[in-house]
Amino acid sequence: MQWSYPILRVGGTEIRIHLTFLLLLAWIGIAYFQEGGTSAAIEGVGFIGAVFACVVLHELGHAAAASRYGIRTPKITLLPIGGVAELERLPEKPSEEIAVALAGPLVNVVIAAFLVAALGTTVGIDALISMDNPHVAFVARLAAVNIWLVLFNLIPAFPMDGGRVLRALLATRYNRQRATEIAGTVGQFAAFAFGFIGLVAGNVLLIFVAIFVYLAATAETQAMGLEAAARAVNVRDVMISRFESLPATATLDEAAQALLRTTQHEFPIVDGAGRLRGVLTRTGLVSGLQQRGSQVPVVEAMVMNIPVVRDHEKLIKALEHLKNGAAPAVGVVDGSGRLVGYVIIENIGELMLLRSAVAS
Repeated sequence: MQWSYPILRVGGTEIRIHLTFLLLLAWIGIAYFQEGGTSAAIEGVGFIGAVFACVVLHELGHAAAASRYGIRTPKITLLPIGGVAELERLPEKPSEEIAVALAGPLVNVVIAAFLVAALGTTVGIDALISMDNPHVAFVARLAAVNIWLVLFNLIPAFPMDGGRVLRALLATRYNRQRATEIAGTVGQFAAFAFGFIGLVAGNVLLIFVAIFVYLAATAETQAMGLEAAARAVNVRDVMISRFESLPATATLDEAAQALLRTTQHEFPIVDGAGRLRGVLTRTGLVSGLQQRGSQVPVVEAMVMNIPVVRDHEKLIKALEHLKNGAAPAVGVVDGSGRLVGYVIIENIGELMLLRSAVAS
């Protein structure tokens, strides 16, 4: 996700914070400072920090449950309206998806129970309806937030956890694509409801939540359709087959000339037998020219360990490599291992056209 920066790593999961989250902290700090000075600002920012610590634990709950089924969670990104755990793939079985979806809210149940039982706090009506009121005890408000996180996330609409449970239940009757479309539609209707309530109540945050829910529900539905199309077509049908590659002996100056005379933004680097050694991206080229000079070999600026797939395989295998963002491209090789094409994320547009053809 653009404009997000790593702040912590827990196991194999990188915790990232989006720039807009820092803007939220600044806004909260200024608002509380105007109300009650420095102490109020520190208390307000501290409370938001505690809330998002609970959100991180919520997302780590999803990650822990997913790991039981061999699914990694490379990233968790903190946004002003919550967190997003990016699983490398969806659970295969509906029962597994339900377990992963419910693991997050369960963490919040445990946190709320701990705050109530271990710390002896009580959660009254004031805490539940006035979580931004500094006159209500800090711990009581934090427990109330976790209760609301459980209730909100169990709404049966995408992209909330309840929506994923709904999708999993629907998947026992329909195929996953159809189940996703139904759950996504419910999520879009929920977004309109949130937006209407936010407008009537004058709640700006709820309006932002509505926008996020709508966009996320739409994106999830499109992504599932994309995967369905990727399972139906061969990688050779959408790969870039007309391209200019560079030999491993080429210099950055030669790569720069190739960049100027072609429309490519990336150049496969191949050995004498036509096998893929790496990919030189435009960013890598510019950085190499600035830092090392034009006569440096391209192999010193290229991205290595590029994944490859066979040309007869389905596109879904290449798409799985591209989804995690670890590689700028996926090489396509023939039976002898010679590079015959490659796939980049920009191929998605062409894939969407193929999706329409497959659906018809």
